[in-house]
Amino acid sequence: MVSLQEQLLKAGLVDKNKVKLANQDKSKQKKDERRTGTQSVNEAREAALEMQRKNAERARALNAQRDAAATQKAIVAQIAQMVQKNRQSKGAGDIAYNFTHGTKIDRIYVSAAVQAHLMAGRLVIVCLGGGTELVPRVIADKIAERDASLVVRVNKASTEVDADDPYAAFQIPDDLMW
Repeated sequence: MVSLQEQLLKAGLVDKNKVKLANQDKSKQKKDERRTGTQSVNEAREAALEMQRKNAERARALNAQRDAAATQKAIVAQIAQMVQKNRQSKGAGDIAYNFTHGTKIDRIYVSAAVQAHLMAGRLVIVCLGGGTELVPRVIADKIAERDASLVVRVNKASTEVDADDPYAAFQIPDDLMW
């Protein structure tokens, strides 16, 4: 195998005197290192090691970011699958059911039985992909564990009545018809 020095000599980039001086300097440096017992700092090697450390750190950060994106994508797929498998029918759609989605009030048309289930909290409204779906409360709880922003409406049936409440005898409607 031909060394780099020989290749440079053949190409005419260096002459024999420069090669000889470089070899003498190298051997002199090694002699000094042996005599003093210290090693000289090879700046090029240190710079290469530092560059390698920086590249490894950047690769770790990119891998962590890629893993986080893959995890988020898997969660979205799980939620979509749960909604697809467990969505409930809205019924004939003759009664308007109003609910708040963010800062605006939306309306879906459901049957009387579905409205009763929504008011009792057995069915929950979930917003996925620009549309609204009805899912059972158990599934909505699982969806809320993964991404709570998708669960739009959860009615909680409270059976406890405060003893000092002056309006305890009056029933408050859960959903008013406008």
